[in-house]
Amino acid sequence: MFQILKGDKVLWGILALLAIFSFLPVFSASSNLVYVVGRGTPLGYLVKHFVILVIGFVLMYSVHNIPFHYFKGISILMLPIVVVLLVYTATQGTVIDGANASRWVKIPFIGLSFQTSALASVVVMVYTANYLSKPDLRFIKFSKSIVQLWLPVLVVVLLIFPSNLSTAALLFVMVLILAFVAHYPLRYLITICGLGLAFVLLFFLLVKAFPESFPNRIDTWMSRIENFSSGKSNDGNYQVARAKTAIVSGKIFGLGAGKSRMKNFLPQSSSDFIYAIIVEEFGLIGGIGLILLYLLLLFRIVVIAHNTINLFGKLMVVGLGIPIIFQAFINIGVALQVLPVTGQNLPMISSGGTSAWMTCIAMGIILSVSAKRVMITDAPETEEMNTNPISILSESH
Repeated sequence: MFQILKGDKVLWGILALLAIFSFLPVFSASSNLVYVVGRGTPLGYLVKHFVILVIGFVLMYSVHNIPFHYFKGISILMLPIVVVLLVYTATQGTVIDGANASRWVKIPFIGLSFQTSALASVVVMVYTANYLSKPDLRFIKFSKSIVQLWLPVLVVVLLIFPSNLSTAALLFVMVLILAFVAHYPLRYLITICGLGLAFVLLFFLLVKAFPESFPNRIDTWMSRIENFSSGKSNDGNYQVARAKTAIVSGKIFGLGAGKSRMKNFLPQSSSDFIYAIIVEEFGLIGGIGLILLYLLLLFRIVVIAHNTINLFGKLMVVGLGIPIIFQAFINIGVALQVLPVTGQNLPMISSGGTSAWMTCIAMGIILSVSAKRVMITDAPETEEMNTNPISILSESH
């Protein structure tokens, strides 16, 4: 099996551990949907989660066999498709609890929902890494980069922003971080930040002027921020209140696998607040162990990026890997009331198809980059590519 798995073996092992561990909390937390909401059976949700992860690892394996430089062209071809999908998603007019939540599209004949913003985030990060890997980036004209880089990025971010603020903000911040890492001119980055703030302000003004276009969305955001700052356990903060109760109940060693009591009262217990269920059942030991596993995942991502000679591969590893770690700690921070409620899943742990599949695809690309690095390391010194010290220095900087 290890012979057919290319790339970083430690990264494969971490992802497998996360996937295997996820079955325990997902199976336990699914009882909330079965006995409280009255949907399905616990075994049915477990089988569904198993199928999702199997498909995810098949995608990961398939993607990691593709030479990573192919993703340059794939990202360029996929970007207009992603924009069309986001426009179509935004026109669906999905409303949840009176608020605009146009995040999913129905897949015909299958009956499944697909979150287009997750696909858009992966495509945009690969596209950005491709653009920023161009030579002489420090001397590029701002007007040229506006058209080729920032305009597509802003279009995607603005299409995601109305229905999914946290995903849009995370995507925009990661593009800025990637540009900074690639030595994009700092004065241009400051200008882009100013334009981003201006767009946000304009959006708020438009929503206030035409509230029927985005029903209750700003009210939802403001309510979450107010609930977070006040710390009160009112109706708008009931998820966090129950998550805190679950965490406190777990103590040091937890109540045991499947013995969570708060899973029957905590909404989104198998997705957004699954970390609280994990701490309740496995205690402080289990919660810290999971955090250490994500930190180990971050360490391997940094090692792969550091060892990658090709600049496009290096930027792609950073752009695809770091958001997954950010997403994990945002989810954990929400459960611990360190951050306001955002709706971010716990990568490779929470139930949900689109997020898991996009995480697997992103990890497949990272494994493809690490596989190329292994091939270069094992190649003879006469290998023409990447053995010239001058070319290595120019690509690294």
